[in-house]
Amino acid sequence: MKQDQDTIKQHNKKMILDIIRTQRPISRSDISRITKMSPTSISRIVGELCEDGYIQETNTSSSGVGRKAVILDVNPVSVYSIGVEIDKNFIKIGLMDFCSNVVKSEKVGYFESDYDPVVTANMVCKLIEKIVDDIRIDREKIISIGVSVPGVIDSENGIVVFSSQLAWRNIEFASMIEKRVLIPTVVENDLKVMALAEYFYGSAKDSKWTAMINFGSGVGSVLVKNGEIFQGGSNRAGEIGHTTIDPFGILCECGRRGCLQTYTADWALIQEAQKVAKINGIQDILTSSKRQELWAQNIIQRATIYMGITISNILCMYNPDTVILCGSLFDNHPELFPLVEEHLTKIIWEPYEHTFRLCLSELKGVSRVLGSAIMALNKSFQIQ
Repeated sequence: MKQDQDTIKQHNKKMILDIIRTQRPISRSDISRITKMSPTSISRIVGELCEDGYIQETNTSSSGVGRKAVILDVNPVSVYSIGVEIDKNFIKIGLMDFCSNVVKSEKVGYFESDYDPVVTANMVCKLIEKIVDDIRIDREKIISIGVSVPGVIDSENGIVVFSSQLAWRNIEFASMIEKRVLIPTVVENDLKVMALAEYFYGSAKDSKWTAMINFGSGVGSVLVKNGEIFQGGSNRAGEIGHTTIDPFGILCECGRRGCLQTYTADWALIQEAQKVAKINGIQDILTSSKRQELWAQNIIQRATIYMGITISNILCMYNPDTVILCGSLFDNHPELFPLVEEHLTKIIWEPYEHTFRLCLSELKGVSRVLGSAIMALNKSFQIQ
């Protein structure tokens, strides 16, 4: 019975802290109204959270009638978390305070020769140490680290099950970081942490049922319902980049033929273009397309048609109210967005017309770091 009571107390304490974090600033009376808990219970828990240093009383606010209400907010310097983004081309790290502000970030180039997990872990740890030294904060205040990796992730055990982009299989990456820096570390799929950041602070903030589709060095998707990420049976839902478009098509890095990403990923478009022209990146293809060069127009048209088909298929399967396009292709080349929109109007099935909002990511380059840090912080406050 005592254990049950302690669990309930922990749950209520976490719930109130979450309310203050997500709806700050807020008064005790508003928390009581939301939770249906008594003002006495709210005051007791708020007192404990103030004592712990997580929250603080700020300016007073008057409703115009009666006594002024004391407003509560989180203490931004009470705790910190670190978000790590591992991309095919770079590693980025950010230190996030308790108000979800990224107060310091570092970024380094990431090349195929660095893809060895041990080398990668060393690079990440060095960047973490650099940030901690630069900011000069109490190390004990950094309570968690979140790492985003492209691929299939066993987040419960901190294992990268498979990442075709990095050629990793069954890598216990969380423990590699944790053992060195001695800070609890979690690993998650990169797109899932992006969706988490967009839900709290970006394009999905007011959405009840969101589909997020990433087009960049890989292709993936994630579904978010009322802030909960759809994981699938083994946390592997959303790997649409490896759905088969043509079983006799282009050879994919995963070893199979005709995967969606071989028609829409940036490296696939560049490889296709290099067969006919000397180009260094996507911008060269777009520039050539604007010059009416047929080869470039064909590459862009085919890629954006496949993107439109991908959106249409997801609409038919899940009926989201919001579809967010993200990833380096749209972050760096937003001019692709109207082309995809145009194709989608010709592809979409009539019952789904005008039932959703199509938009770009608001957070763009910061979303993976921010989402990883948010995920890590949330895990730290979970009730065992």
